[in-house]
Amino acid sequence: MGIFESYRAIGYITSNVPFAVQRLGTETFVTVSVEKAWQIYNCAKLTLVLGGPQLPKKIRALASYKDYTFAAYGTNIGVFKRAHQIATWSRHEEKVNLLLVFGDHVLSIDVKGNIFIWSFRGMELNHEPVGHILLDDKFSPSCIMHPDTYLNKVIIGSHEGQLQLWNISTKKKLFEFKGWSSSVCSCVASPALDVVAIGCSDGTIHVHNVRYDEELVSFTHSTRGAVTALSFRTDGQPLLASGGSSGVISIWNLEKRRLHSVIRDAHDGSIISLHFFANEPVLMSSAADNSIKMWIFDTSDGDARLLRFRSGHSAPPLCLRFYGNGRHILSAGQDRAFRLFSVIQDQQSRELSQRHVTKRAKKLRTKEEEIKLKPVIAFDFAEIRERDWCNVVTCHMDTPQAYVWRLQNFVLGEHILSPSAGVRTPVKACAISACGNFAVLGTQGGWIERFNLQSGISRGTYVDIFEARHYAHDGEVVGVACDATNSTLISAGYNGDIKVWDFKGCELRSSWKIGQHVIKFAYHRANGLLATVADDMVLRLYDVLALRMVRKFEGHTDRVTDLCFSEDGKWLLSSSMDGSLRIWDVILARQIDAIHVDVPITALSLSPSMDVLATSHVDQNGVYLWVNQTMFSGSTKVESYASGEQVRNVQMPSVAPKEGSDEEKMLKAGDLNQIQNAYPVPHLDKQLPKLITLSLLPRSQWQNLTNLDIIKARNKPVEPPKKPEKAPFFLPSIPSLSGEILFKPNGEATEEKDTEKKMTEKKKLDLASQFILLLHSCMETKNFSAFTDYIKGLSPSSLDLELRMLQIIDDDDDDDDMESLDERSELESIGMLLDYFIHEVSSRNNFEFIQAVIKLFLKIHGETVRCHSTLQEKAKKLLEVQSSVWQRVDKMFQSARCMVTFLSNSQF
Repeated sequence: MGIFESYRAIGYITSNVPFAVQRLGTETFVTVSVEKAWQIYNCAKLTLVLGGPQLPKKIRALASYKDYTFAAYGTNIGVFKRAHQIATWSRHEEKVNLLLVFGDHVLSIDVKGNIFIWSFRGMELNHEPVGHILLDDKFSPSCIMHPDTYLNKVIIGSHEGQLQLWNISTKKKLFEFKGWSSSVCSCVASPALDVVAIGCSDGTIHVHNVRYDEELVSFTHSTRGAVTALSFRTDGQPLLASGGSSGVISIWNLEKRRLHSVIRDAHDGSIISLHFFANEPVLMSSAADNSIKMWIFDTSDGDARLLRFRSGHSAPPLCLRFYGNGRHILSAGQDRAFRLFSVIQDQQSRELSQRHVTKRAKKLRTKEEEIKLKPVIAFDFAEIRERDWCNVVTCHMDTPQAYVWRLQNFVLGEHILSPSAGVRTPVKACAISACGNFAVLGTQGGWIERFNLQSGISRGTYVDIFEARHYAHDGEVVGVACDATNSTLISAGYNGDIKVWDFKGCELRSSWKIGQHVIKFAYHRANGLLATVADDMVLRLYDVLALRMVRKFEGHTDRVTDLCFSEDGKWLLSSSMDGSLRIWDVILARQIDAIHVDVPITALSLSPSMDVLATSHVDQNGVYLWVNQTMFSGSTKVESYASGEQVRNVQMPSVAPKEGSDEEKMLKAGDLNQIQNAYPVPHLDKQLPKLITLSLLPRSQWQNLTNLDIIKARNKPVEPPKKPEKAPFFLPSIPSLSGEILFKPNGEATEEKDTEKKMTEKKKLDLASQFILLLHSCMETKNFSAFTDYIKGLSPSSLDLELRMLQIIDDDDDDDDMESLDERSELESIGMLLDYFIHEVSSRNNFEFIQAVIKLFLKIHGETVRCHSTLQEKAKKLLEVQSSVWQRVDKMFQSARCMVTFLSNSQF
């Protein structure tokens, strides 16, 4: 076990496997595959309702029927009832490519032409197929469909171009269609009987009558590529939708036998599936660009418009940053999209708008990809200005301008930041000041300029008069950063020069040379540390104020792709193309953990609370989340998790939990010891000096101790209980002269009640004795941990009862009475409680809980303590200890207030 363990992957919507649609009642659901898992969306709003477990291999085919989901992976077929796998069909010896639900049976076809017939009525584990069909050697199946009203018959298309009609019941081939000398890619039945549509790899669509083996009409795609998906409209309009490998959806009019409309740039990848909803003008499509879209035909010209969609990155992300206190992730990818992912709810994930890209592309008659901004290579943000003006700035590939975004509205901003350098070169680095008012840009030519984010106007340039061209750097600007008080600007050049500037005056303060070409750059505002990595793969940490190197880390064997500081500045994380992620402890100046993944990491970001790490990887379209194990335990020792110099091989996070994982097997087996041994939870064995330790109890458990009187008064009934007007028929009653209902006494019931009262009193005595005996035993050993755990486990009302049972009620002022009271055991217990409070307050453990118990104790026994000299001495000692501890705590708070006041009064 290491510091970071795999959690889950987000940003995956669908893969290149056709989806399965089914209708349950009034709702329609679509099942899609996501690499090795499957997910079910409700088509009403495309909300995720169910997810399947992680399978051993990638899913190759899907089918669904009511609560059942059938997924083919490798040579096996998994049968799931909701999210639980209830059976595995493993009769195939080759990879299964096709699945078809056929009544009460499922047909599965592998690449060698083996068709197995499975029954899923009353199925059991290790279920055997009920039938088998072997196709010809020269017939490679590519698609399968069932024509309506054709009992026990299916049509199978092939890569060779022929189609065959088979009777599943008799297992005989009834007819073979010659085809059109082109591979059959898709086949779908129409609302008209005996009519099917067939899509071929040469881009042609054939509407064919299978009863008479006659072609009715044919269409040809204008773009090159195969016809990968087909669907007929079923609400009375004679329309046929077809999708190809170019990502274009074409709508054909069957009556007029011509093209009706075209949805250009419907997807950025090949169309995988198309489906018209029953009796609705709504078309759903999925493609290899990791998206599902729904189109509605409700315009006056009959064209389709986008109704709703779910999408992720269609190309790998280039850079990541946590946003919104770790609840969201800003991600920029090679697909020219700038996205906001939600870590908590996938439904809140969205792409930031680039202002009417679709309309502008249609008006200019170009592709949307050409209208979109080029891929983002760097960005920065300031959450403090989200509601005021644009608070995100982005640098784009080979673009001499930077763009701003208004993240509150999820839209591109109104200003474009263009550096005023003599020679326009692409912007390579950007940074936003801590106040959120200024954006600083660095270009490939070495120019650095500051802009006002609210107006977009330039507010100064940073020029080094000792440079030949009077630019900031002689080469490319690798990174820029601002400190927390807007007094200093730090910049790094590719040639290895790091410079410190006066932020307001734009004057050079100091500079130094690294001696190597700088590749990456990271700055931590809180502690003023600057991390750089050169082409020698060595990480160097510099103190900007002292202008000297303070740390040097070596270990990577390939190009370093990204750097990231933790929020507290104690850790530095680095990723490399060698597949490793290394965690360096800045204070200890050593590596504390390292992991290795099969796919190298390209970008990383650690959440502000340090509980989640987000990474992006080579050729992976999703964002992968890792959990920081040290944040979810009571251990302050990183050594209990970290592996030091050793590099651990770990698996990347998956979309869904793995079926039959080690944790699941242990939970099923019920072996608690095995679970604890496999995943030990360290405990806090050492208290930090000069600090208090809290009890970690729920707030209601210790706050209610001082408010029990208020709670009882609030819960007191408004009216006394009323007598029933009529007695239930099964209770015997006695007539009375007053008219009141009197019940017959039941001797046995009375005895049972008396017995219950005695048992209750006995239990109370046992509880009280346990409280006192435990206090006495802990007092003898001077170790009150057992007693503290006991009272922490009591409810507020139970603890109040325990303290009140020690109360002395008959306390008078007579001397004789005082002498008799001094001999009572309650005084001894009260004195022990005062000694316990002195010990706990001085040790500063369970601070807030002990303070609440002391307040309740003095509220109940304050008068008793006042009247006895021995108790008064202990109370004075408790007051002294309490005052010293509170003075120390107050001093810490005063220093924190001074720091906050200083930062708030600082002029930005």
